[in-house]
Amino acid sequence: MHEMSYVIRFVNMAIETAQSQNAKSVESLVVEVGEMTSVLPMYLHKYYPQAIKNTILEGSQLKTIVVKSKVECLSCHAHYHPERSHQYLCPVCQSAMGRILEGRDVRLKEVHMTIDD
Repeated sequence: MHEMSYVIRFVNMAIETAQSQNAKSVESLVVEVGEMTSVLPMYLHKYYPQAIKNTILEGSQLKTIVVKSKVECLSCHAHYHPERSHQYLCPVCQSAMGRILEGRDVRLKEVHMTIDD
């Protein structure tokens, strides 16, 4: 599963962030997952406990937010959520030409930590 590589990547990013801030502990990570990715949040949650074992993240919680896709029609410039019921076409002009604006990324959004005094 390619989800494990995503987990390792954002865990490493969170560890670097925590170390650079002299964090005492990390309570949670918030990860945004675009609905147009092939990444399944359930697998991120499945692999997370193993990836954080024996790190400053151990005991932290993973929170995932699914980001809905948003497309801009290149014909009429309408913004819309592509729907299967519309055959993923623009609901305004029926064009198949669109530019994806949101929903195709996986990113570490927040690291919630306790900072040493």
